Amino acid sequence: MPMDENTQSKTVSAMPTAQEAADAALAQSSSRVFVDGSVGLGVDIVKIERMKRILEKTPSFPQKVFSSAEQAYCNKTANPATHYALRFAAKEAVVKALGTGFSNGIWVNDIEVVRSKGGRPVVKLSGRALEVAQEQGVREITLSLSYTHTDAVACALAVTEASASAAEKRKDPMEELAKQFKETRSILDEL
Repeated sequence: MPMDENTQSKTVSAMPTAQEAADAALAQSSSRVFVDGSVGLGVDIVKIERMKRILEKTPSFPQKVFSSAEQAYCNKTANPATHYALRFAAKEAVVKALGTGFSNGIWVNDIEVVRSKGGRPVVKLSGRALEVAQEQGVREITLSLSYTHTDAVACALAVTEASASAAEKRKDPMEELAKQFKETRSILDEL
């Protein structure tokens, strides 16, 4: 059936705007039930060039924001601005994972990125950040860092005791299947 001008305009006007589509998607997603406080996820991106400019313009910036261990690590690399940007993104990602941002008395110095013996980045909390994490039952914060030639990206996942115990309670489907198979087999053996 060919569309005339009026039909076409009605069809176009009936299409949702981008904002309406986003609102509808949000309404659908918010209708799901999630366990509050079970896991927190934080992601942050820092432009490496911006960090480079900050370091050039404000030489005291590293002393104000990063621990001496973080400074020593970043300064010994071929491109310190990249590693400072990564660590700053990590600090932002951690406070997002905690759901606080830099508020409630949490300072950038309360979050430190150290390296494990294997070289993996690890979050070390102190001060108010540690208190907030303990209040929330956070037992672990895993951290992933990555960068391109322009951006430093950090992803932090705060795992709480509640989420860890929920995961332990989940039944493995393969174990359940094996158990059912054994029960069925024992019934057949008795016949």
